Amino acid sequence: MPVVEREWEWHFAASPEALWPLVADTARLGEANGFPRYTVTDTPRPDGSVERIGSVRRFGMTLTWEEGVPEWVAGRSYRHERRFRSRIFRRLASRILLDPVPGGTRLRYRATFEVCWPLALAMHVGGLRKADKIIDRHFREAARFAEMNQPPEFTRATPVAPTVRSRVTAQAQVLAERGHTAAPKLADHLLGAPDTELERMRPRALARRWQLAPRLAIETCLAAVRDGLLTLRWDLVCPQCRGAKLTAMSLDQLPQGAHCSSCNIDYERDFIRNVEVTFEPAAAVRELGAGSYCLASPLLSEHVKVQQRVGPKERAVIAADLPDGLYRARTVEPGGSVEFAVSDRRIPEIALTEGDPILGEPGEAGAVVVRNDDARPRILAIEDRRWAQDALTAHEATTMQAFRDLFADAVLRPGDQVAIGRIAFLFTDIKGSTDLYNRVGDARAYGFVREHYAVLTRAVREHDGAVVKTIGDAVMAAFTDPTKALDAALTIREDIGAFNRDLAAETGAGVAILVKIGLHSGACIAVTLNDRLDYFGSTVNLAARLQGQSVGGDIVLSETMAGEPGIAERLAVLGAKGERARVKGFAEPIALRRIPARE
Repeated sequence: MPVVEREWEWHFAASPEALWPLVADTARLGEANGFPRYTVTDTPRPDGSVERIGSVRRFGMTLTWEEGVPEWVAGRSYRHERRFRSRIFRRLASRILLDPVPGGTRLRYRATFEVCWPLALAMHVGGLRKADKIIDRHFREAARFAEMNQPPEFTRATPVAPTVRSRVTAQAQVLAERGHTAAPKLADHLLGAPDTELERMRPRALARRWQLAPRLAIETCLAAVRDGLLTLRWDLVCPQCRGAKLTAMSLDQLPQGAHCSSCNIDYERDFIRNVEVTFEPAAAVRELGAGSYCLASPLLSEHVKVQQRVGPKERAVIAADLPDGLYRARTVEPGGSVEFAVSDRRIPEIALTEGDPILGEPGEAGAVVVRNDDARPRILAIEDRRWAQDALTAHEATTMQAFRDLFADAVLRPGDQVAIGRIAFLFTDIKGSTDLYNRVGDARAYGFVREHYAVLTRAVREHDGAVVKTIGDAVMAAFTDPTKALDAALTIREDIGAFNRDLAAETGAGVAILVKIGLHSGACIAVTLNDRLDYFGSTVNLAARLQGQSVGGDIVLSETMAGEPGIAERLAVLGAKGERARVKGFAEPIALRRIPARE
Protein backbone atom coordinates (compact mmCIF):
# COMPACT_ATOMS: atom_id res chain seq x y z
CA MET A 1 0.00 0.00 0.00
CA PRO A 2 1.23 3.55 -0.68
CA VAL A 3 2.34 5.76 2.22
CA VAL A 4 1.13 9.32 2.72
CA GLU A 5 3.18 11.40 5.15
CA ARG A 6 2.58 14.90 6.44
CA GLU A 7 4.88 16.86 8.73
CA TRP A 8 4.32 20.18 10.49
CA GLU A 9 6.93 22.35 12.19
CA TRP A 10 6.55 25.35 14.49
CA HIS A 11 8.84 27.52 16.61
CA PHE A 12 7.26 28.61 19.89
CA ALA A 13 8.50 30.82 22.72
CA ALA A 14 7.37 28.38 25.44
CA SER A 15 9.72 25.73 26.85
CA PRO A 16 9.29 22.02 25.98
CA GLU A 17 8.22 21.35 29.60
CA ALA A 18 5.46 23.98 29.40
CA LEU A 19 4.26 22.74 26.01
CA TRP A 20 4.29 19.02 26.80
CA PRO A 21 1.04 18.63 28.81
CA LEU A 22 -0.83 20.51 26.08
CA VAL A 23 0.60 19.14 22.84
CA ALA A 24 0.90 15.55 24.11
CA ASP A 25 -2.80 15.44 24.94
CA THR A 26 -3.59 13.15 22.01
CA ALA A 27 -7.09 12.46 23.33
CA ARG A 28 -7.97 16.16 23.03
CA LEU A 29 -6.42 16.23 19.55
CA GLY A 30 -8.59 13.25 18.55
CA GLU A 31 -11.71 14.96 19.85
CA ALA A 32 -10.78 18.23 18.09
CA ASN A 33 -10.34 16.32 14.82
CA GLY A 34 -13.84 14.93 15.13
CA PHE A 35 -12.67 11.36 15.70
CA PRO A 36 -15.20 9.14 17.48
CA ARG A 37 -14.61 7.41 20.78
CA TYR A 38 -13.37 3.85 20.47
CA THR A 39 -13.10 0.78 22.68
CA VAL A 40 -10.20 -1.62 23.24
CA THR A 41 -10.30 -5.35 24.00
CA ASP A 42 -7.33 -6.76 25.91
CA THR A 43 -6.35 -10.39 25.28
CA PRO A 44 -3.50 -12.01 27.26
CA ARG A 45 -0.84 -13.76 25.18
CA PRO A 46 0.92 -17.00 26.26
CA ASP A 47 4.07 -15.05 27.21
CA GLY A 48 2.11 -12.87 29.65
CA SER A 49 1.97 -9.80 27.41
CA VAL A 50 -1.31 -8.34 26.20
CA GLU A 51 -2.74 -7.89 22.72
CA ARG A 52 -4.88 -4.74 22.54
CA ILE A 53 -7.43 -4.57 19.72
CA GLY A 54 -9.21 -1.27 19.12
CA SER A 55 -12.60 -1.05 17.47
CA VAL A 56 -14.84 1.76 16.19
CA ARG A 57 -17.86 2.17 13.95
CA ARG A 58 -16.96 4.63 11.20
CA PHE A 59 -18.16 5.38 7.66
CA GLY A 60 -20.77 2.65 7.86
CA MET A 61 -18.23 -0.05 8.73
CA THR A 62 -16.45 -1.41 11.78
CA LEU A 63 -12.73 -0.65 11.85
CA THR A 64 -10.42 -2.77 14.00
CA TRP A 65 -6.72 -2.42 14.63
CA GLU A 66 -3.88 -3.46 16.87
CA GLU A 67 -3.33 -0.68 19.39
CA GLY A 68 0.44 -0.51 19.65
CA VAL A 69 2.20 0.46 22.86
CA PRO A 70 2.98 4.20 22.77
CA GLU A 71 6.49 5.42 23.52
CA TRP A 72 7.41 8.76 25.03
CA VAL A 73 9.85 10.78 27.07
CA ALA A 74 7.91 13.42 29.01
CA GLY A 75 8.69 16.88 27.69
CA ARG A 76 10.66 15.59 24.71
CA SER A 77 9.02 13.04 22.41
CA TYR A 78 6.02 10.82 21.66
CA ARG A 79 5.29 8.19 19.03
CA HIS A 80 2.53 5.67 18.47
CA GLU A 81 1.40 3.30 15.74
CA ARG A 82 -1.86 1.52 14.95
CA ARG A 83 -2.04 -1.34 12.44
CA PHE A 84 -5.50 -1.74 10.93
CA ARG A 85 -7.22 -4.91 9.74
CA SER A 86 -8.63 -3.32 6.62
CA ARG A 87 -8.01 -3.40 2.88
CA ILE A 88 -8.50 0.36 2.74
CA PHE A 89 -6.58 1.58 5.76
CA ARG A 90 -3.47 -0.35 6.87
CA ARG A 91 -1.43 1.82 9.25
CA LEU A 92 -1.51 5.13 11.12
CA ALA A 93 1.56 6.42 12.94
CA SER A 94 2.17 9.73 14.71
CA ARG A 95 5.25 11.36 16.19
CA ILE A 96 5.80 14.51 18.24
CA LEU A 97 9.29 15.96 18.88
CA LEU A 98 10.03 18.94 21.12
CA ASP A 99 13.57 20.29 20.79
CA PRO A 100 14.78 23.08 23.06
CA VAL A 101 16.24 25.95 21.01
CA PRO A 102 17.36 29.46 21.95
CA GLY A 103 14.24 31.40 22.87
CA GLY A 104 11.87 28.45 23.07
CA THR A 105 11.03 25.18 21.34
CA ARG A 106 11.09 23.71 17.87
CA LEU A 107 8.02 21.46 17.71
CA ARG A 108 7.55 18.88 14.96
CA TYR A 109 4.50 16.69 14.40
CA ARG A 110 4.44 13.93 11.80
CA ALA A 111 1.47 11.79 10.71
CA THR A 112 2.01 8.73 8.50
CA PHE A 113 -0.82 6.92 6.70
CA GLU A 114 -0.57 3.62 4.84
CA VAL A 115 -3.74 3.40 2.74
CA CYS A 116 -5.11 2.04 -0.52
CA TRP A 117 -4.32 3.88 -3.80
CA PRO A 118 -7.67 5.69 -4.25
CA LEU A 119 -7.57 7.02 -0.69
CA ALA A 120 -3.90 7.97 -1.01
CA LEU A 121 -4.67 9.96 -4.17
CA ALA A 122 -7.58 11.74 -2.49
CA MET A 123 -5.35 12.69 0.45
CA HIS A 124 -2.64 13.99 -1.87
CA VAL A 125 -5.00 16.25 -3.84
CA GLY A 126 -6.48 17.98 -0.81
CA GLY A 127 -8.06 15.46 1.50
CA LEU A 128 -5.75 16.54 4.34
CA ARG A 129 -6.55 20.26 4.15
CA LYS A 130 -9.16 20.14 6.92
CA ALA A 131 -6.86 18.09 9.15
CA ASP A 132 -4.05 20.56 8.41
CA LYS A 133 -6.09 23.46 9.72
CA ILE A 134 -7.32 21.61 12.81
CA ILE A 135 -3.85 20.37 13.77
CA ASP A 136 -2.23 23.76 13.15
CA ARG A 137 -4.90 25.49 15.26
CA HIS A 138 -4.58 22.90 18.05
CA PHE A 139 -0.81 23.29 18.42
CA ARG A 140 -0.91 27.08 18.10
CA GLU A 141 -3.63 27.30 20.76
CA ALA A 142 -1.60 25.03 23.02
CA ALA A 143 1.49 27.18 22.54
CA ARG A 144 -0.45 30.36 23.26
CA PHE A 145 -1.63 29.02 26.62
CA ALA A 146 1.85 27.69 27.45
CA GLU A 147 3.51 31.00 26.55
CA MET A 148 1.02 32.91 28.72
CA ASN A 149 1.41 30.35 31.54
CA GLN A 150 -2.36 29.86 31.58
CA PRO A 151 -4.46 26.69 31.80
CA PRO A 152 -5.91 25.62 28.43
CA GLU A 153 -9.41 26.73 27.47
CA PHE A 154 -10.03 24.96 24.19
CA THR A 155 -13.41 25.63 22.63
CA ARG A 156 -15.83 22.71 22.66
CA ALA A 157 -17.10 21.73 19.22
CA THR A 158 -20.71 20.96 20.25
CA PRO A 159 -22.42 23.67 22.34
CA VAL A 160 -24.55 22.83 25.36
CA ALA A 161 -28.31 23.22 24.99
CA PRO A 162 -29.63 26.59 26.34
CA THR A 163 -31.94 24.85 28.84
CA VAL A 164 -29.03 22.87 30.30
CA ARG A 165 -26.85 26.00 30.39
CA SER A 166 -29.53 27.91 32.32
CA ARG A 167 -30.03 25.09 34.83
CA VAL A 168 -26.30 24.59 35.47
CA THR A 169 -25.74 28.34 35.90
CA ALA A 170 -28.66 28.60 38.32
CA GLN A 171 -27.51 25.63 40.41
CA ALA A 172 -23.97 27.02 40.53
CA GLN A 173 -25.35 30.30 41.84
CA VAL A 174 -27.18 28.45 44.62
CA LEU A 175 -23.99 26.60 45.54
CA ALA A 176 -22.05 29.88 45.58
CA GLU A 177 -24.63 31.41 47.92
CA ARG A 178 -24.05 28.47 50.27
CA GLY A 179 -20.37 29.39 50.44
CA HIS A 180 -18.93 27.22 47.65
CA THR A 181 -16.97 29.94 45.90
CA ALA A 182 -15.62 27.59 43.22
CA ALA A 183 -19.13 26.80 41.90
CA PRO A 184 -19.16 29.40 39.05
CA LYS A 185 -15.79 28.11 37.81
CA LEU A 186 -17.10 24.55 37.97
CA ALA A 187 -20.17 25.56 35.94
CA ASP A 188 -18.00 27.20 33.27
CA HIS A 189 -15.87 24.06 33.13
CA LEU A 190 -18.88 21.75 32.76
CA LEU A 191 -20.40 23.89 30.02
CA GLY A 192 -17.33 24.78 27.99
CA ALA A 193 -14.59 22.17 28.43
CA PRO A 194 -14.03 19.41 25.87
CA ASP A 195 -15.12 15.90 26.84
CA THR A 196 -11.54 14.80 27.51
CA GLU A 197 -11.27 17.30 30.39
CA LEU A 198 -14.49 16.07 32.01
CA GLU A 199 -13.54 12.41 32.32
CA ARG A 200 -12.33 11.44 35.79
CA MET A 201 -12.13 15.05 37.00
CA ARG A 202 -9.68 15.52 39.86
CA PRO A 203 -10.57 18.42 42.14
CA ARG A 204 -6.94 19.08 43.11
CA ALA A 205 -6.02 19.57 39.46
CA LEU A 206 -9.05 21.86 39.09
CA ALA A 207 -7.98 23.82 42.17
CA ARG A 208 -4.54 24.40 40.68
CA ARG A 209 -6.12 25.51 37.43
CA TRP A 210 -8.54 27.85 39.20
CA GLN A 211 -5.85 29.06 41.64
CA LEU A 212 -7.85 28.00 44.68
CA ALA A 213 -7.08 26.05 47.84
CA PRO A 214 -7.65 22.31 47.16
CA ARG A 215 -10.24 21.98 49.93
CA LEU A 216 -12.47 24.60 48.30
CA ALA A 217 -12.51 22.71 45.00
CA ILE A 218 -13.06 19.35 46.73
CA GLU A 219 -15.95 20.64 48.85
CA THR A 220 -17.55 22.30 45.80
CA CYS A 221 -17.38 19.05 43.83
CA LEU A 222 -18.88 17.09 46.73
CA ALA A 223 -21.72 19.59 47.09
CA ALA A 224 -22.29 19.52 43.31
CA VAL A 225 -22.83 15.75 43.53
CA ARG A 226 -25.62 16.26 46.06
CA ASP A 227 -27.17 18.92 43.82
CA GLY A 228 -27.12 16.72 40.74
CA LEU A 229 -24.41 18.48 38.71
CA LEU A 230 -21.75 15.78 39.15
CA THR A 231 -21.51 12.08 39.80
CA LEU A 232 -18.95 10.67 42.25
CA ARG A 233 -16.93 7.58 41.30
CA TRP A 234 -14.80 5.25 43.40
CA ASP A 235 -12.02 4.16 41.04
CA LEU A 236 -10.02 1.04 41.86
CA VAL A 237 -6.81 2.06 40.10
CA CYS A 238 -4.17 -0.30 38.69
CA PRO A 239 -0.89 0.22 40.61
CA GLN A 240 1.09 0.06 37.33
CA CYS A 241 -0.73 1.90 34.55
CA ARG A 242 -2.89 3.94 37.03
CA GLY A 243 -5.93 3.22 34.88
CA ALA A 244 -9.33 2.94 36.58
CA LYS A 245 -9.94 -0.70 35.75
CA LEU A 246 -12.99 -0.93 37.97
CA THR A 247 -15.34 1.83 39.04
CA ALA A 248 -18.05 1.72 41.70
CA MET A 249 -20.76 4.35 42.04
CA SER A 250 -21.07 3.80 45.79
CA LEU A 251 -18.61 2.77 48.49
CA ASP A 252 -20.47 -0.41 49.42
CA GLN A 253 -20.09 -1.66 45.81
CA LEU A 254 -16.29 -1.37 45.83
CA PRO A 255 -14.70 -4.86 45.64
CA GLN A 256 -11.61 -5.92 47.53
CA GLY A 257 -9.52 -6.36 44.40
CA ALA A 258 -9.50 -6.23 40.61
CA HIS A 259 -7.69 -7.44 37.50
CA CYS A 260 -6.00 -5.07 35.06
CA SER A 261 -6.36 -6.58 31.60
CA SER A 262 -3.95 -4.00 30.13
CA CYS A 263 -1.11 -4.97 32.50
CA ASN A 264 -2.37 -8.56 33.03
CA ILE A 265 -2.04 -8.36 36.82
CA ASP A 266 -4.31 -8.82 39.84
CA TYR A 267 -4.17 -6.24 42.61
CA GLU A 268 -5.77 -5.57 45.98
CA ARG A 269 -7.77 -2.60 47.20
CA ASP A 270 -5.86 -0.01 49.23
CA PHE A 271 -7.69 3.13 50.36
CA ILE A 272 -4.44 5.11 50.58
CA ARG A 273 -2.69 3.93 47.42
CA ASN A 274 -5.14 2.89 44.75
CA VAL A 275 -8.73 3.86 45.50
CA GLU A 276 -9.35 7.31 44.06
CA VAL A 277 -12.42 9.54 44.18
CA THR A 278 -13.09 11.24 40.84
CA PHE A 279 -16.00 13.17 39.36
CA GLU A 280 -17.85 13.33 36.05
CA PRO A 281 -20.75 15.48 34.84
CA ALA A 282 -24.19 14.12 35.62
CA ALA A 283 -25.76 12.58 32.51
CA ALA A 284 -28.35 15.36 32.40
CA VAL A 285 -25.53 17.93 32.16
CA ARG A 286 -23.09 16.30 29.72
CA GLU A 287 -23.36 12.78 28.31
CA LEU A 288 -19.76 11.69 27.74
CA GLY A 289 -20.37 8.30 26.17
CA ALA A 290 -18.32 5.12 26.35
CA GLY A 291 -14.78 4.52 25.17
CA SER A 292 -11.94 6.96 24.67
CA TYR A 293 -10.65 9.39 22.06
CA CYS A 294 -7.12 8.06 22.57
CA LEU A 295 -6.09 5.40 25.08
CA ALA A 296 -2.47 5.92 24.01
CA SER A 297 -2.32 9.45 25.44
CA PRO A 298 0.69 10.01 27.74
CA LEU A 299 -1.52 12.17 29.94
CA LEU A 300 -3.56 9.10 30.90
CA SER A 301 -0.37 7.85 32.60
CA GLU A 302 1.17 11.12 33.74
CA HIS A 303 3.20 9.33 36.41
CA VAL A 304 5.13 7.50 33.65
CA LYS A 305 7.91 9.85 32.58
CA VAL A 306 9.70 7.47 30.20
CA GLN A 307 8.20 4.64 28.16
CA GLN A 308 10.58 3.32 25.51
CA ARG A 309 11.10 0.09 23.55
CA VAL A 310 14.52 -1.54 23.87
CA GLY A 311 15.43 -4.36 21.48
CA PRO A 312 16.84 -7.73 22.59
CA LYS A 313 20.42 -7.45 23.85
CA GLU A 314 20.32 -3.75 22.99
CA ARG A 315 21.95 -0.93 24.96
CA ALA A 316 20.22 2.44 24.56
CA VAL A 317 20.86 5.96 25.80
CA ILE A 318 17.63 7.90 26.20
CA ALA A 319 17.72 11.68 26.64
CA ALA A 320 15.48 12.26 29.66
CA ASP A 321 15.87 15.05 32.20
CA LEU A 322 14.19 13.69 35.34
CA PRO A 323 13.91 16.04 38.35
CA ASP A 324 15.52 14.78 41.55
CA GLY A 325 13.23 12.45 43.46
CA LEU A 326 12.07 8.86 43.87
CA TYR A 327 11.19 6.74 40.80
CA ARG A 328 10.33 3.17 39.88
CA ALA A 329 11.62 1.22 36.87
CA ARG A 330 9.64 -1.68 35.41
CA THR A 331 8.63 -3.07 32.05
CA VAL A 332 5.24 -2.90 30.38
CA GLU A 333 5.50 -6.65 29.97
CA PRO A 334 5.04 -8.83 33.08
CA GLY A 335 8.03 -8.72 35.41
CA GLY A 336 9.40 -7.11 38.51
CA SER A 337 10.28 -3.54 39.41
CA VAL A 338 12.90 -1.58 41.30
CA GLU A 339 12.85 1.82 42.98
CA PHE A 340 15.67 4.32 42.67
CA ALA A 341 16.49 7.92 43.48
CA VAL A 342 17.60 10.60 41.04
CA SER A 343 20.12 13.02 42.50
CA ASP A 344 21.70 15.93 40.62
CA ARG A 345 19.70 14.74 37.57
CA ARG A 346 21.86 11.58 37.42
CA ILE A 347 19.96 8.35 36.81
CA PRO A 348 21.33 4.86 37.59
CA GLU A 349 21.94 2.57 34.64
CA ILE A 350 19.05 0.09 34.29
CA ALA A 351 19.44 -3.53 33.14
CA LEU A 352 16.22 -5.27 32.08
CA THR A 353 16.06 -8.96 32.95
CA GLU A 354 13.40 -11.67 33.18
CA GLY A 355 12.96 -10.70 36.85
CA ASP A 356 13.50 -7.39 38.60
CA PRO A 357 15.47 -4.72 36.75
CA ILE A 358 19.03 -4.33 38.04
CA LEU A 359 20.46 -0.91 38.85
CA GLY A 360 23.99 0.15 38.03
CA GLU A 361 26.01 3.29 38.62
CA PRO A 362 24.51 6.72 37.87
CA GLY A 363 25.30 8.00 34.40
CA GLU A 364 25.52 11.44 32.86
CA ALA A 365 22.97 14.03 33.95
CA GLY A 366 19.90 14.14 31.74
CA ALA A 367 20.22 10.65 30.26
CA VAL A 368 18.90 7.15 30.96
CA VAL A 369 21.23 4.29 30.05
CA VAL A 370 19.24 1.06 29.68
CA ARG A 371 20.43 -2.41 28.70
CA ASN A 372 18.04 -5.19 27.71
CA ASP A 373 19.62 -8.51 28.77
CA ASP A 374 16.55 -10.44 27.65
CA ALA A 375 16.22 -12.25 24.32
CA ARG A 376 12.90 -10.46 23.72
CA PRO A 377 12.24 -6.78 23.10
CA ARG A 378 11.10 -5.02 26.29
CA ILE A 379 9.40 -1.70 26.93
CA LEU A 380 10.96 0.22 29.81
CA ALA A 381 8.68 2.35 31.97
CA ILE A 382 10.04 4.84 34.52
CA GLU A 383 7.43 6.15 36.95
CA ASP A 384 7.46 9.17 39.22
CA ARG A 385 6.40 7.79 42.62
CA ARG A 386 4.59 11.04 43.47
CA TRP A 387 1.59 9.83 41.42
CA ALA A 388 -0.89 10.86 44.09
CA GLN A 389 -0.16 14.60 44.10
CA ASP A 390 -3.42 15.28 42.23
CA ALA A 391 -5.35 12.23 43.41
CA LEU A 392 -8.11 12.49 46.01
CA THR A 393 -7.78 9.09 47.64
CA ALA A 394 -10.67 7.31 49.31
CA HIS A 395 -8.79 7.66 52.60
CA GLU A 396 -8.60 11.44 52.22
CA ALA A 397 -12.19 11.86 51.06
CA THR A 398 -13.64 9.85 53.94
CA THR A 399 -11.63 11.87 56.47
CA MET A 400 -13.00 15.22 55.29
CA GLN A 401 -15.79 16.90 57.19
CA ALA A 402 -17.65 17.91 54.03
CA PHE A 403 -17.79 14.28 52.90
CA ARG A 404 -19.04 13.14 56.30
CA ASP A 405 -21.71 15.84 56.31
CA LEU A 406 -22.94 15.26 52.75
CA PHE A 407 -22.50 11.50 52.43
CA ALA A 408 -23.28 10.12 55.87
CA ASP A 409 -24.77 7.05 54.16
CA ALA A 410 -21.52 6.20 52.32
CA VAL A 411 -20.46 3.03 54.12
CA LEU A 412 -18.74 -0.26 53.47
CA ARG A 413 -20.95 -3.29 52.92
CA PRO A 414 -21.69 -5.38 56.04
CA GLY A 415 -18.72 -7.45 57.15
CA ASP A 416 -16.26 -5.59 54.94
CA GLN A 417 -13.25 -3.86 56.43
CA VAL A 418 -10.38 -1.82 55.03
CA ALA A 419 -6.85 -1.66 56.42
CA ILE A 420 -5.59 1.92 56.72
CA GLY A 421 -1.81 2.15 56.79
CA ARG A 422 -1.57 5.54 58.52
CA ILE A 423 -4.12 7.88 60.02
CA ALA A 424 -4.03 10.50 62.78
CA PHE A 425 -6.72 10.70 65.44
CA LEU A 426 -7.69 13.62 67.65
CA PHE A 427 -9.82 13.00 70.75
CA THR A 428 -11.26 15.73 72.92
CA ASP A 429 -13.37 15.78 76.07
CA ILE A 430 -14.61 18.42 78.49
CA LYS A 431 -12.97 18.49 81.90
CA GLY A 432 -15.41 18.84 84.75
CA SER A 433 -18.56 18.70 82.62
CA THR A 434 -20.59 17.36 85.54
CA ASP A 435 -19.65 20.41 87.62
CA LEU A 436 -20.63 22.67 84.72
CA TYR A 437 -24.10 21.10 84.52
CA ASN A 438 -24.52 21.45 88.29
CA ARG A 439 -23.43 25.12 88.28
CA VAL A 440 -25.52 26.52 85.42
CA GLY A 441 -28.25 23.93 84.97
CA ASP A 442 -28.77 21.24 82.38
CA ALA A 443 -30.35 23.39 79.65
CA ARG A 444 -27.72 26.15 79.69
CA ALA A 445 -24.82 23.72 80.08
CA TYR A 446 -26.09 21.64 77.15
CA GLY A 447 -26.28 24.80 75.05
CA PHE A 448 -22.68 25.69 75.90
CA VAL A 449 -21.52 22.15 75.07
CA ARG A 450 -23.34 22.21 71.76
CA GLU A 451 -21.71 25.55 70.85
CA HIS A 452 -18.31 24.09 71.75
CA TYR A 453 -18.99 21.27 69.25
CA ALA A 454 -19.36 23.90 66.52
CA VAL A 455 -15.98 25.41 67.48
CA LEU A 456 -14.31 21.98 67.33
CA THR A 457 -15.95 20.96 64.06
CA ARG A 458 -14.94 24.23 62.38
CA ALA A 459 -11.30 23.75 63.40
CA VAL A 460 -11.29 20.13 62.24
CA ARG A 461 -12.83 21.05 58.89
CA GLU A 462 -10.40 23.93 58.29
CA HIS A 463 -7.53 21.45 58.65
CA ASP A 464 -8.95 18.85 56.25
CA GLY A 465 -10.15 16.46 58.93
CA ALA A 466 -13.52 14.99 59.83
CA VAL A 467 -15.45 14.46 63.04
CA VAL A 468 -16.09 10.71 63.05
CA LYS A 469 -18.44 10.69 66.04
CA THR A 470 -19.26 12.19 69.40
CA ILE A 471 -19.32 10.09 72.56
CA GLY A 472 -21.06 11.97 75.35
CA ASP A 473 -19.11 15.23 75.55
CA ALA A 474 -16.11 13.72 73.74
CA VAL A 475 -15.26 14.12 70.05
CA MET A 476 -13.30 11.74 67.82
CA ALA A 477 -11.79 13.24 64.64
CA ALA A 478 -9.62 11.73 61.90
CA PHE A 479 -6.94 13.23 59.62
CA THR A 480 -4.80 11.83 56.81
CA ASP A 481 -1.98 14.24 57.67
CA PRO A 482 -0.63 14.18 61.27
CA THR A 483 0.66 17.77 60.96
CA LYS A 484 -2.85 18.96 60.19
CA ALA A 485 -4.16 17.06 63.21
CA LEU A 486 -1.67 18.94 65.39
CA ASP A 487 -2.62 22.24 63.74
CA ALA A 488 -6.29 21.48 64.41
CA ALA A 489 -5.51 20.79 68.07
CA LEU A 490 -3.69 24.11 68.40
CA THR A 491 -6.53 25.93 66.67
CA ILE A 492 -9.06 24.28 69.00
CA ARG A 493 -7.09 25.46 71.99
CA GLU A 494 -7.03 29.05 70.67
CA ASP A 495 -10.68 29.08 69.60
CA ILE A 496 -11.90 27.56 72.87
CA GLY A 497 -9.99 30.29 74.70
CA ALA A 498 -11.85 32.93 72.66
CA PHE A 499 -15.12 31.04 73.22
CA ASN A 500 -14.56 31.08 76.98
CA ARG A 501 -13.87 34.83 76.98
CA ASP A 502 -17.17 35.43 75.17
CA LEU A 503 -18.89 33.04 77.57
CA ALA A 504 -17.55 34.91 80.60
CA ALA A 505 -18.70 38.22 79.14
CA GLU A 506 -22.16 36.79 78.49
CA THR A 507 -22.70 35.06 81.84
CA GLY A 508 -20.76 37.45 84.05
CA ALA A 509 -19.53 34.44 85.98
CA GLY A 510 -16.48 32.21 85.96
CA VAL A 511 -18.00 29.72 83.53
CA ALA A 512 -15.64 28.06 81.05
CA ILE A 513 -15.30 24.98 78.88
CA LEU A 514 -11.97 23.32 79.61
CA VAL A 515 -11.03 20.93 76.75
CA LYS A 516 -8.67 17.97 77.03
CA ILE A 517 -6.95 16.91 73.79
CA GLY A 518 -5.10 13.71 72.84
CA LEU A 519 -3.37 12.84 69.53
CA HIS A 520 -1.93 9.64 68.07
CA SER A 521 -1.16 8.29 64.61
CA GLY A 522 -0.74 4.82 63.19
CA ALA A 523 -2.52 1.98 61.42
CA CYS A 524 -6.14 0.95 61.93
CA ILE A 525 -9.09 -0.62 60.13
CA ALA A 526 -12.15 1.12 58.72
CA VAL A 527 -15.53 -0.57 59.21
CA THR A 528 -19.21 0.25 59.18
CA LEU A 529 -20.72 0.72 62.64
CA ASN A 530 -24.17 2.10 63.41
CA ASP A 531 -24.62 2.91 59.72
CA ARG A 532 -21.54 5.18 59.70
CA LEU A 533 -17.96 4.73 58.56
CA ASP A 534 -15.86 4.21 61.70
CA TYR A 535 -12.34 3.20 62.75
CA PHE A 536 -11.06 0.54 65.13
CA GLY A 537 -7.74 -0.73 66.47
CA SER A 538 -5.05 0.01 69.02
CA THR A 539 -4.26 3.35 67.34
CA VAL A 540 -7.80 4.54 68.08
CA ASN A 541 -7.67 3.19 71.64
CA LEU A 542 -4.38 4.89 72.47
CA ALA A 543 -5.51 8.24 71.04
CA ALA A 544 -8.56 8.09 73.32
CA ARG A 545 -6.42 7.14 76.33
CA LEU A 546 -3.97 10.00 75.69
CA GLN A 547 -6.86 12.44 75.83
CA GLY A 548 -7.46 11.05 79.32
CA GLN A 549 -3.91 12.04 80.26
CA SER A 550 -4.65 15.70 79.52
CA VAL A 551 -5.47 17.92 82.45
CA GLY A 552 -7.27 20.50 80.29
CA GLY A 553 -5.79 23.28 78.19
CA ASP A 554 -2.73 21.18 77.39
CA ILE A 555 -2.29 18.84 74.39
CA VAL A 556 -0.99 15.29 74.83
CA LEU A 557 0.38 13.31 71.90
CA SER A 558 2.15 10.00 71.54
CA GLU A 559 5.87 9.64 70.94
CA THR A 560 4.94 7.93 67.67
CA MET A 561 3.12 11.01 66.45
CA ALA A 562 5.90 13.24 67.73
CA GLY A 563 8.20 11.43 65.30
CA GLU A 564 6.03 12.11 62.26
CA PRO A 565 7.65 14.32 59.58
CA GLY A 566 7.17 18.01 60.27
CA ILE A 567 6.08 17.61 63.90
CA ALA A 568 9.31 17.29 65.90
CA GLU A 569 10.49 20.81 65.09
CA ARG A 570 7.06 22.20 65.94
CA LEU A 571 7.09 20.57 69.36
CA ALA A 572 10.40 22.19 70.29
CA VAL A 573 8.94 25.64 69.62
CA LEU A 574 5.79 24.77 71.57
CA GLY A 575 7.79 23.70 74.63
CA ALA A 576 6.60 20.07 74.63
CA LYS A 577 7.98 17.87 77.42
CA GLY A 578 8.52 14.10 77.32
CA GLU A 579 6.78 11.87 79.87
CA ARG A 580 5.83 8.24 80.45
CA ALA A 581 2.46 7.18 81.77
CA ARG A 582 0.49 4.04 82.40
CA VAL A 583 -2.78 3.97 80.50
CA LYS A 584 -5.67 1.54 80.67
CA GLY A 585 -5.49 -1.33 78.19
CA PHE A 586 -1.72 -1.13 77.62
CA ALA A 587 0.69 -3.34 79.57
CA GLU A 588 3.74 -1.09 79.37
CA PRO A 589 4.03 2.62 80.18
CA ILE A 590 3.40 4.82 77.14
CA ALA A 591 5.88 7.48 76.05
CA LEU A 592 4.14 10.77 75.34
CA ARG A 593 4.74 14.47 74.81
CA ARG A 594 2.79 17.20 76.57
CA ILE A 595 2.34 20.67 75.08
CA PRO A 596 1.66 22.81 78.14
CA ALA A 597 -1.42 24.99 78.46
CA ARG A 598 -0.98 28.63 77.55
CA GLU A 599 -0.53 31.05 80.40
